[in-house]
Amino acid sequence: MTNKFYSYDLTKSEEDYLKALFQIIIESEVTKVGNNQLAEYLKVSPASANNMIKKLKGKKLVISEKYGKLELTSEGKEIAVWLVRKHRLWETFLYKYMNFSWDEVHEVAEQLEHIRSAKLIDELDRFMDYPQKDPHGDIIPDEKGNYELTPKITLSHLKGGERCRLVAVNDSSVAFLKYVSEIGLALSSEIKVEEVVEFDRSVRISFSDRTETVSRKFADNIFVELL
Repeated sequence: MTNKFYSYDLTKSEEDYLKALFQIIIESEVTKVGNNQLAEYLKVSPASANNMIKKLKGKKLVISEKYGKLELTSEGKEIAVWLVRKHRLWETFLYKYMNFSWDEVHEVAEQLEHIRSAKLIDELDRFMDYPQKDPHGDIIPDEKGNYELTPKITLSHLKGGERCRLVAVNDSSVAFLKYVSEIGLALSSEIKVEEVVEFDRSVRISFSDRTETVSRKFADNIFVELL
């Protein structure tokens, strides 16, 4: 991927919207996103989101249909993937080499992802020996923008007695990641589901010689692979 995308002369906010659209599409496994859904994701008003979409539509990066359904053009998607690649590489660098914890990297990577040097990003990738996943378990697109989506299972889908390994998180907020760390979980942690409580669907899990009961919301945000 090269700097050809910056012939569009995008602002930081425009880039943030493109990346957000792409991430919603990937996370929700859809091809189109509602304007209100985008606004909620970015924590802005629907009116603000609508104004930005008009700008991106004028640059032929977003297609806006009736009733607020949005999708990325091929150029818009390429830019979004490029931003995701930069963000996840910076997160990985900060985590592996700069002594940042996994709950600290996101905010700093949000700033660094807007650096436009393609050479810098490719050299960063080479320096780290081409990592495939970031500290949260998400796939890092390669230099050509290729990425592979693998089926993900949440902890909440497992039954009592099943064993799994934590492979990614769906919520990268500081509060959530701190909580994951505080109870002693991390990427690659092996977990056994001891019980799913029928009343509220909370889950009692055991790992590393300890037992914890976590909420359904927590279990919905933990991606695992069965063992």
